[in-house]
Amino acid sequence: MKKEILISSEINEIRIAITEDGHLAEYFVELPDQEKYVGNIYLGRIIRILPSLNAAFVDIGLKQNAFLHFSDIDERFKYVLWDEDEKEITTLEKDLNPDNGKSERSVINEIDELIENLDNQNGKPKRKSRKSQQNNQSIPTYKIQFKENQLVPVQVVREPFSNKGVKVTTRISLPGRYLVLVPDFNIIGVSRKITSLNERKRLRALAEKVTSKEFGCIIRTAAIGCDEEDFETDWRKLKEQWSRIQRKISNAKEPGLLHKDMTLTTSIIRDLFRNDVDRVVVDSKKLYKEIAEYLEDYSPEFLGKVELYKDKIPLFDYYQIEKEIEQTKQRKVLLPSGGSIIIDQTEAMFIIDVNSGKLTKEATQEENAFKTNMEAVVEIARQIRLRDLSGIIIVDFIDVHDPIHKKKIYTEMRRHLKRDRAKTVVFPLTELSLMQITRQRINLNISEKVTEICPLCRGTGRIPTKAEVLTQIERWLKNFKSKSKEFRLKLYVHPHIANYLTSGTISRLVKLMLKYFVRLKLISDDKLQLDQFRFESMKQSKDITLEYLEATNE
Repeated sequence: MKKEILISSEINEIRIAITEDGHLAEYFVELPDQEKYVGNIYLGRIIRILPSLNAAFVDIGLKQNAFLHFSDIDERFKYVLWDEDEKEITTLEKDLNPDNGKSERSVINEIDELIENLDNQNGKPKRKSRKSQQNNQSIPTYKIQFKENQLVPVQVVREPFSNKGVKVTTRISLPGRYLVLVPDFNIIGVSRKITSLNERKRLRALAEKVTSKEFGCIIRTAAIGCDEEDFETDWRKLKEQWSRIQRKISNAKEPGLLHKDMTLTTSIIRDLFRNDVDRVVVDSKKLYKEIAEYLEDYSPEFLGKVELYKDKIPLFDYYQIEKEIEQTKQRKVLLPSGGSIIIDQTEAMFIIDVNSGKLTKEATQEENAFKTNMEAVVEIARQIRLRDLSGIIIVDFIDVHDPIHKKKIYTEMRRHLKRDRAKTVVFPLTELSLMQITRQRINLNISEKVTEICPLCRGTGRIPTKAEVLTQIERWLKNFKSKSKEFRLKLYVHPHIANYLTSGTISRLVKLMLKYFVRLKLISDDKLQLDQFRFESMKQSKDITLEYLEATNE
């Protein structure tokens, strides 16, 4: 597979596209007015502890308090887990200690599983939930030892979205090019994406030698083929970063920023520029220089893969991916057979609806539905990665009844989503041919980054009809006539509403004047929104809309 990273810098944004065999696979946007928080480390103050939610709110110096779930608190605070019957009490420290009877290999395998998400962009190690350890039989409860107003260092693991603030963890990790320094672990873990047993063993031995087990260490996928010198350089810089952070922690007395993670462009190079990437093409001299300087320090062998694009044709147009980027903004995506998928977002989840196409060659409706669904699986998996959809995703497939067909759809979805760097869980189809998917949320999805809520429809996707606007105008006039003796008014409306009011043999405007015995001078104003209107008194020469608006809003 040919894999490329294309970086386009413009006045108002930096766009990064990752292509696989010439097709857009992942897409990132960095906007100057949207600060990136994931990876940043803050000194926070515990504002409020909510045991009923297993969470606390933390002031980290931002406008909105951060959310800290108790499952994201490390052993420094010695929190305790109870099972449903409160008969078994174990600390996480005991769970991960080889002295508790577990073999070293089983402990290492468990650590590997806990930190499997570290190869995600700015991902953080996450412990296996107690719920999964108890076969989903109970929800864990926690006891923690920190108190309100206590200062604690935290790291952002999820960007703010909707009305929710950032999510943080006390498990600090500093990602480098090949290694991740984890101060609160004393075990070396290896990315699960490194599948060769010999390479895993070699890299673990190198890491043990370089780190001397001074801190916990995670070996990243990019470390494949690295030598001792690569590890030493990476580890030395990570330790220097951690020393600077520790000094700031010891001197700080108020919440604030301790460490700012790299920009999006540099972090993409750090996390995704590996041996499987054929080249990086960038159209900005400034970014080209930044990337080259970073690679000179960490991966000089990759410098030859970085190219500065100088053609007059825009970079994304030249590589013919601009149309694919535009498609990420569309609600409807077409399938090869003529079917389509519709992607909608609610406050709690994404809904993806599969619509049938024009397949007529198959013998039965079941076969037609199955073929369309299989086409939809490929596109849905691609759109989930491309749009960075996260949280709960519900897919409404066309109804199929054959258990074999349902299993094939489920298996195919799992196979395609294995290429996703974010942790994704897929559940089998229900009786109603619904599929539930959960996907790790780290960043804002593309829609949240490049669009905003419409001030007219306020996010509903619908606006008042022209008839409804006329009703609001009539209610205003009714209230006006009950309180005023004026007879001459100017009415300002959007041009579309003006056309609606003046159309017909006896126009609606004339009917209003006759009914309320008032002379209206209609004025089109394209600066007004479709549902807005404005009344002006000709006698007083002033806007009187708000004076008589109360009745229309009751």
